[in-house]
Amino acid sequence: MALTIENILLIGSILLFISLFAGKTSFKFGIPVLLLFITIGILAGSEGIGGIYFNNPKTAQFIGIVALNFILFSGGLDTDWQAIKPVFWHGFTLSTLGVMLTALTLGMFVWAITDFTIYEALLLGSIVSSTDSAAVFSILRSKSLALKGNLRPTLELESGSNDPMAYILTIFFTGMVVNQHTHLITIIPMFLTQMILAALIGLLFGKMSTWVINKIKFDYEGLYIVLVIAIMFFTFSFTDFIKGNGFLAVYICSVFLGNQDIIHKKKILKSFDSFAWLMQIVLFLTLGLLVYPSHILMVAGIAMLISLFLILVARPLSVFFCLIPFKVDKKSKVFFSWVGLRGAVPIVFATYPLLAGAEQANMIFNIVFFISITSVVIQGTSLTVVAKWLKLTIPEELKIRTKIDMELTESIKSLLTQVEIPKKSSVAGKQVVELGLPPTTLIAFIVRDRKYITPNGSTEIQSGDKLYILAENKEALSVVFTCLKMTKN
Repeated sequence: MALTIENILLIGSILLFISLFAGKTSFKFGIPVLLLFITIGILAGSEGIGGIYFNNPKTAQFIGIVALNFILFSGGLDTDWQAIKPVFWHGFTLSTLGVMLTALTLGMFVWAITDFTIYEALLLGSIVSSTDSAAVFSILRSKSLALKGNLRPTLELESGSNDPMAYILTIFFTGMVVNQHTHLITIIPMFLTQMILAALIGLLFGKMSTWVINKIKFDYEGLYIVLVIAIMFFTFSFTDFIKGNGFLAVYICSVFLGNQDIIHKKKILKSFDSFAWLMQIVLFLTLGLLVYPSHILMVAGIAMLISLFLILVARPLSVFFCLIPFKVDKKSKVFFSWVGLRGAVPIVFATYPLLAGAEQANMIFNIVFFISITSVVIQGTSLTVVAKWLKLTIPEELKIRTKIDMELTESIKSLLTQVEIPKKSSVAGKQVVELGLPPTTLIAFIVRDRKYITPNGSTEIQSGDKLYILAENKEALSVVFTCLKMTKN
């Protein structure tokens, strides 16, 4: 079956439904949802039971770029600058020098055990040199791992900011493979140009976007989400147009925005979290459709050797070396080494040599695909076990308290107010959905007879109930009192 304009929405929606239900099931068995998404894509592909023919690396690359914008932007919005500030140089070193060391170490190993040229081997090493932000963000958050100290912010900072270095190396060595007259020394000005421009534009657009979002007045709240999407794409495309690194610019812009007081911030955060999950599903399904399992099996032996070397040697070597200047204990270094997850990003980067017509591009793509799968299977499924084995997790009772504190203090603009429903109140007996509360408010919980109730739309309000209400601002809170037929004290 070939994808056409007529059937793409039907096929796409069916695959989305299957992915969502499979993802729900995977939580029970501890299987990373990303692995299921890509497996569904493979099963639906030309060599699977679905028989869908899709062999268009250019389209897959475009989908990958769009998806990575949403994934990085969502991750940046959810990044607390105060949390990453103490570990900024840890993460920055791992995302630059660490990526380069991983690419070099793995490239030399590939060159030694295969018939690849040195540039082809370094190209393969470069493609899989960065940890995958989509894999790290989704696995850490889906497993709700509460890690000690600054482990989590360091991992999220590294995975969110190391794609640019891998991208630069991939583009450079692709050029070296296709045109061997390129000089190795040219990578230095390319790296500096891309990084400096990305940092400057990311910060500039972050500041400008904060002002624009807060000053512009839309009649519909949904348009603010559209505005932020436009900002995201413009940041990426403009930075890329002037030869900067668009991925890094998008991440920096989103981190800046996420740490500012902007209008409808909660809605924006929730919307982009949904977008990021959608993009992860679409991206992994697309890459699953693109691959031919029979081609993967042909390189399975050599690919497994490369994958194990990456997991057990190249990644740990780069982590331990990069963290020498910092006071990081051995257990934390081991955990950092183990969370070197590879996912969709390396597969997207592997399409660049394919489109450039590199001689060994197909073999590189198949090896990279195998490495990504084994990384998610081996490292993704064992993340919680390794963290507990190293005794780097927070006790359950502390984890619960920390989570509550974070949610209650997420935005200083939010007001948590207690409202007690008096006897013979006109709202007693009504359901929450009938109160007419403004969309910018939320009944967080209800205290009734010393019991805590988490309400939904059908929850019935009773006399004597104590409602704990979250409101975005004082104006919204005034509307709440009107809806509850009360006057504000």
